[in-house]
Amino acid sequence: FRFWNFLQKKEFLKLHSHSIRAVVGNATIGANAELIDSLPKLEIVSSYSVGLDKIDLVKCKHRGIRVTYTPDLITDDAADLAIALILATLRKICECDRYVRSGLWKNGDFKLTTKFSGKSVGI
Repeated sequence: FRFWNFLQKKEFLKLHSHSIRAVVGNATIGANAELIDSLPKLEIVSSYSVGLDKIDLVKCKHRGIRVTYTPDLITDDAADLAIALILATLRKICECDRYVRSGLWKNGDFKLTTKFSGKSVGI
């Protein structure tokens, strides 16, 4: 196993393309047709994110290259964050924080916030 981080892609591939068997990417860095074509020994493309948008799946299938990713990796975390953001918005958490930090709390004139109870919310 060797980690490669390259700045000059063409030069790097010219020197090392025949020894690369795996590509690891994410939602922003993947494996397009050009990269796949330049790696004759490529066996697997793996994305450590939930999507496959940056991987040329047709090219991988044609070449018999395995593709892996992490579906549902952050589904629960995204739902947790959605609830947290709803509460923060209704209760004006960020505004309250700025209000207290600025010292305005001494005036006691911060407007009331909205309650979460009794509301219908959908995600």
